[in-house]
Amino acid sequence: MMDLGLLIIRLVIGVLFIGHGTQKLFGWFGGHGLKGTGGWFESIGMKPGVMMAFFAGLAELLGGILFSIGLLTPLAALMIAGTMVMAIVKVHGPNGLWATSNGYEYNLTLLAVAIGIALIGPGRYALDFLLF
Repeated sequence: MMDLGLLIIRLVIGVLFIGHGTQKLFGWFGGHGLKGTGGWFESIGMKPGVMMAFFAGLAELLGGILFSIGLLTPLAALMIAGTMVMAIVKVHGPNGLWATSNGYEYNLTLLAVAIGIALIGPGRYALDFLLF
């Protein structure tokens, strides 16, 4: 049952990150694409904005794909964790912990999940298990 639980966690988190990455890169799912996200990144001091949006979107998309399928799981978790650390530092940190105040509660939860999976492994239903 543990392996099924790990698969569910990886799929939910991974697919959500795929969605966030495609929002930034392509404007899918109500996102603003590279230009819109890049402009917002510039407004919070992340320059050059479009390039930073590209790298953030790419990390979320690739990290989400790899995390979902359980391939190179520590690298996937690092990509997810890195984007969450940046979200905490640059956006949500000054607002405190709680999501009700636009704080970093959700980002911290995702960060903990990514690191936790990296430390315990992706489970039997993962390409890492089959290949390595």
